[in-house]
Amino acid sequence: MAKVKTKFVCQECGYESPKWMGKCPECGVWNSLVEEFENEINKNYIATTTNILTPLTVDEIEVTEEERLKTGLDELDRVLGGGIVRGSLVLVGGDPGIGKSTLLLQVSKNLSLDGKRVFYISGEESEKQIKLRAQRLNVKGTNLFIVSETNLDIIERHIKNLKPDIVIVDSIQTMFKIDLQSAPGSVSQVRESTLTFMRIAKSLSIPIFIVGHVTKEGAIAGPRVLEHMVDTVLYFEGERHHTYRVIRAVKNRFGSTNEIGIFEMKGDGLKEVLNPSEVMLSGRPENVPGSAVVCSLEGTRPVLVEIQALTSATAFGMPRRMATGIDYNRVVLLMAVLEKRVGMQLQTFDAYINVVGGLKLDEPACDLGIVCAIASSFRNIPIDSKTVVIGELGLTGEVRGVNFIEKRILEAQKLGFERCIVPFENLKSIEDNLDINVIGVKNIYEVLEEVLGG
Repeated sequence: MAKVKTKFVCQECGYESPKWMGKCPECGVWNSLVEEFENEINKNYIATTTNILTPLTVDEIEVTEEERLKTGLDELDRVLGGGIVRGSLVLVGGDPGIGKSTLLLQVSKNLSLDGKRVFYISGEESEKQIKLRAQRLNVKGTNLFIVSETNLDIIERHIKNLKPDIVIVDSIQTMFKIDLQSAPGSVSQVRESTLTFMRIAKSLSIPIFIVGHVTKEGAIAGPRVLEHMVDTVLYFEGERHHTYRVIRAVKNRFGSTNEIGIFEMKGDGLKEVLNPSEVMLSGRPENVPGSAVVCSLEGTRPVLVEIQALTSATAFGMPRRMATGIDYNRVVLLMAVLEKRVGMQLQTFDAYINVVGGLKLDEPACDLGIVCAIASSFRNIPIDSKTVVIGELGLTGEVRGVNFIEKRILEAQKLGFERCIVPFENLKSIEDNLDINVIGVKNIYEVLEEVLGG
């Protein structure tokens, strides 16, 4: 009898070792190496295979623009780049209970009503459990097929027999290939399962959505190669105890990675938020210090967001800094500019900054909004509720230009704002027929003069 060979594989990064180690030398995680059986590789595979493809020149390859499948959710279509591409493999990740299964079941409903055959594979719920959720979402139809299965060989047989237009797998961590000796969810199983679905998607031109669990750090569980293999990676973000959800593409071979889609969780499922600016500003207090409105550009969509700041005298030797929805290091940098260039003595004050609505802002055009909110709270002077501030702030206190300035101003004008403070160098690209007062500023002193009166 042949000796069974084993190896130890890190469940975080996929590092392989012939012996067990307490700490993975690749990613530095403790107690992550798990023993797995090695599989014999068929060395005669290349010699016996008959379907070897002939290399072609780029001019010989014929490509036609295929029509994308519409999901029935404009927000999701926007993030995907216009719809679902046939033969694509899409990975959807998010925290437990955030609404991943609900979103995909609603997509299944819309596609099945449009005459498409949808195959929903669940490895976590039984058919009856899915039926109960489907009743709550009013999902019906004879084009939606559901199976509770985790064996990849059986699933592949089902797909070839059904010939669906789209396949949904919930989740990839529950799938297993019987040839592998490791448990479902391990690095080897996740990698092989993803390779199998990728082969099915490409060979049969069937788009496949796979749900991925996330770790406590927020990254998709399993090997990093999982995200490299798929065509699109979507993250479903938001607090599970809040109503708003944001879907964001961090990788997309068929569209932009800057687009976001916003949904609201209700009793009968997820509802699209078609005007996020109006939603993000609803309930905003007026004439309260520490509140400023900025216009952030998420892909091609301008979104007006309120930034709130609170400064209070610290009771400790080291002042506390907290930032939610904004990069912490960016906040510390902007506060240093206020201390050095303007003379605000913030070193004895705690500072708390929050982006209302749960969005995460990562573009420099929001710098002036952060600075104005902090200065407004520090001086206890409210900012005019009809004013929007847009611009990037440099370390020397200069205000730098931003892109798509006219699109941002039009969004502010549409929501009834009367004044917009922008970088001075952007004035030359703004039309004169706007119904909003546009003021150009060159440095932080002029910004605070316009916003706080000095």
